[in-house]
Amino acid sequence: MPDYVTAAPGINLNSPYRLFQQVALTWDVVEHGLKRGDLATIVEHHPTEDREDGYSLEVFDALGETIAVITLPASALQPLSANDILHVRSFTAA
Repeated sequence: MPDYVTAAPGINLNSPYRLFQQVALTWDVVEHGLKRGDLATIVEHHPTEDREDGYSLEVFDALGETIAVITLPASALQPLSANDILHVRSFTAA
């Protein structure tokens, strides 16, 4: 079983994502210059009991430098699959 991010007792940990898993964004994050399809790495899980879980994500450039650390709901993330093709685009900070 994969290692999931830990949380406070009593919180549901049925997260579909793992700590340090790479995911794709499903929407633009304009204030950070990020676009749908950009890759991010999960660095923290914010589980809730009464609404959609959130995730803190770190976004890197192609050389491994951090571009942004953001928090988004689970619906803004998409797991990567074997059918996905990675693409390079130039980044312009917002």
